[in-house]
Amino acid sequence: MKYMLLMQFSAAQHDEVPPIDSWSPDELKAHIAFMGETNATLEKNGEFVDAQGLAMPDTARIVRAGGQGAPVITEGPFPETKEFLAGYWIVDCASEERAVELAAQVSAAPGPGGRPLNMPIEVRQVMSAPPQEL
Repeated sequence: MKYMLLMQFSAAQHDEVPPIDSWSPDELKAHIAFMGETNATLEKNGEFVDAQGLAMPDTARIVRAGGQGAPVITEGPFPETKEFLAGYWIVDCASEERAVELAAQVSAAPGPGGRPLNMPIEVRQVMSAPPQEL
């Protein structure tokens, strides 16, 4: 079954974890190396489908359909945003328990000083089709 592991950050975390642009080059390299090793392990285990980091929220655009379908765009930053999606993995694994195990491993990515970030990782099953009752 496929699961999406969503790496989220919140405004509250910024009190615990300094913004990434304040990390030292070595701290940033260690974090990126951890993510690369995680992806390599997932690939080796046949569980890797995709993984991407996302640009910071101030680059986001919210798009809605306006009159006659023309896009109406709201540009960031969005100060009311308390949480933002920093990246994701899509994994194909045997069970939800395994997806949760992978999420816990990713949550421990190193941050400043090499300390685990313990970031929240949301685990959601990727639906391959609409529910049968529909």
